[in-house]
Amino acid sequence: MHSELPAVPGTRMPEHRVAISERGSFCYATCDCGWYSPARRSRDLTRREADEHLTANASDPG
Repeated sequence: MHSELPAVPGTRMPEHRVAISERGSFCYATCDCGWYSPARRSRDLTRREADEHLTANASDPG
């Protein structure tokens, strides 16, 4: 089973890295932290949501 938690306590979680993916006419953003956006037809909106996620978590150490 996959876990989003670090294997060793005190270990930092990975940085927030967002990827934009497409499936058919929809696109969505996913982040290494487990966050994901709803599927959208608007690529622009998906990119903005991904940018907002990164901005909101910029001060998050992990």
